Amino acid sequence: MIALNESHVRQLAQAQETLYQHLLECVMAEPPEQAIERYRKLFLGVDYPEPAVRDALEIAIGSHEARVEFGSLLNRCWYIAINQWQLQPQLRDNVPLLVDLLEHVRPPRAIQSRATRRLRQLLLDFRNTEQYQKLQRLARLNDDARGTVGNLLVRYPYLYDNCLLSEDSNREHKETIRRMRSQVQRRYELNLSQYVVRQVRLTQRARRPPLEDQPRSEPLTVPLNPTLLSDRALSRALRHFVGNIEGNYTYRDLALSFITHSSQAPSYREFKRDLYEYLTASVDPAYGQRMFNARLASKLEATLPHCDLQRPNEFLILRTSSQLLKFLIIDNRYSPDHFVFLDLVGNLGTTPTIGMLLKLTLLCRKSRPYLDKRFSVLFSHYETEAIEGLPWLVRSLENLHLALTIHFGSADLTTWRQIT
Repeated sequence: MIALNESHVRQLAQAQETLYQHLLECVMAEPPEQAIERYRKLFLGVDYPEPAVRDALEIAIGSHEARVEFGSLLNRCWYIAINQWQLQPQLRDNVPLLVDLLEHVRPPRAIQSRATRRLRQLLLDFRNTEQYQKLQRLARLNDDARGTVGNLLVRYPYLYDNCLLSEDSNREHKETIRRMRSQVQRRYELNLSQYVVRQVRLTQRARRPPLEDQPRSEPLTVPLNPTLLSDRALSRALRHFVGNIEGNYTYRDLALSFITHSSQAPSYREFKRDLYEYLTASVDPAYGQRMFNARLASKLEATLPHCDLQRPNEFLILRTSSQLLKFLIIDNRYSPDHFVFLDLVGNLGTTPTIGMLLKLTLLCRKSRPYLDKRFSVLFSHYETEAIEGLPWLVRSLENLHLALTIHFGSADLTTWRQIT
């Protein structure tokens, strides 16, 4: 029996590898239109021109175990082409066409062979999975339409990992997403830097008193605002995230000061008290005293109480930060309540609310992935909704992108301080 199982496993692995290698060779050698037609015939049709490949597919879906893993199999088959096309501007428009094939799967019919019926049903079932949802998101990255929140994903590279990668994503696909993320972020930083430099020059020129003998200077053209914020809102957000927010202290200054001070805390309980003061210092007292401060204090008190007498360490600080991010933003897609975040945005404003999350993330930089994850959950919750009905969400996503770029990116935007 063991030998039989081992033989079956080898046969299944060989069939999968035959399938993957065949598709890779076709994608590399043929134009996208021809490759897409191959995918259609192999997975949706019945007359594939290479019987050995069709046989390999039937073996790959033939056993119960193989059917359980069908999502991973199909994912890899589709990403073989996507990984080749997505990073090439002249080819990436083919990605939505490939993904769209899965929208045209017909229900199985009694007159079809057992293998064809099984494949059709597996394809229909796949459309109800998170893997398919992530394929659709990737396809929308190439769609210029802005009808729903989901179409905005391309703008926010900090959402890519959680929104586009699955647990079964292979190394090649992870690398593709990493390169996409880097390309989009670099372009954003470049556009934002150019916008800031030109705005600073315009402001300085406007403040300079005109001289009678000075020749008239050429007008400066300002690059387009690279965000979805208005120019005024972007100016306020830049001033907030780059400049001083408490006395002469910037966000980075405050985080460094807190880290130095809290390293001397005699206990985790004392650390949590210091953290409460650190986070509420920039909260409008009129709002904080109504309810928020008490809620935050209660949340901190209930966080890892069995560790209260221990000295704070990196693990405790990271756990605390991750728990607070859930409390302040959203927990998970199965418990998508985000009343606290909506209340903060509605009362403090979007920029100060993102500023509070930034304060928390700067004191424990390893919590950054948790921040990205929480906003990915929030994004997923609303991705099918119309953009026009969610201005607070768009402002939040834009402010977060700006804050993360300033404090975690490579662009130097400190020249903005010259006009604040």
